[in-house]
Amino acid sequence: MRENHVLNAWRENKQTIGGWLSIDSIHSAETMAHIGFDWLCLDMQHGLLDFNDIKRILPAISTTSTLPFVRVPWNEPYEIMKVLDAGAYGVIVPLVNNREEAERAVSACRYPPEGMRSLGPIRAALYGGPGYIQEANEHMACIVMIETAEALENLDDILSTPGVNAAYIGPSDLAYALNMAPTGDNSHPEHLVAVKKILAACQKNGVAAGIHTLSLEYSLRYLDLGFNFVSLGADIAFLSRLARKELKEARTASNNPQIKT
Repeated sequence: MRENHVLNAWRENKQTIGGWLSIDSIHSAETMAHIGFDWLCLDMQHGLLDFNDIKRILPAISTTSTLPFVRVPWNEPYEIMKVLDAGAYGVIVPLVNNREEAERAVSACRYPPEGMRSLGPIRAALYGGPGYIQEANEHMACIVMIETAEALENLDDILSTPGVNAAYIGPSDLAYALNMAPTGDNSHPEHLVAVKKILAACQKNGVAAGIHTLSLEYSLRYLDLGFNFVSLGADIAFLSRLARKELKEARTASNNPQIKT
């Protein structure tokens, strides 16, 4: 079976860098995959993607060694199983608050006797290759999001759940949990305290620690802090940032008085 090289890296306490896909475009997804990210996450929670997009984009990523993850819209077993059957090599599950919810996510990712995943890897077996059914439990990454006040109170219960491979911090929702404005990358000292608390709990429980970042500055900051994975940025953000920068420079450099910045 095709190995999950990202999950293998986390198990060795190594670091990976990923990207975020929210545009419903096969070509932009394939372009992102060819850049060389370790992993890409297709966002069904807040992006423009539905399952019809997922099933078309996953084969596009398969033209590279980049591994595909999917953030499902909710902790629903049928949605987790569906994207795994389509060929995702891991799921990011939002708003996991306690051990029971963590167990629910894990169970949907694992075939019996370790879980309740139903057998039917329609495309996954093609992408994963021979031995998929026998080895999938070892290679599918179950990643729970830690981003609520309740989750902060239940860190050890969540992260010690057998089968949880990684925790992923949503900094904006975590800010809500701390009664702060959601700014994405967040420099507030209290926010950093909470982030470090989650990181320490991950390390204590042998779980990979990840955080959603929106800039090179914060990606490097959290990698230096010891996180196992960060998202360098999203497709739409890369596109708009470069376009905005070069448009501004073009207008500034132009001698045409009719072009205004």
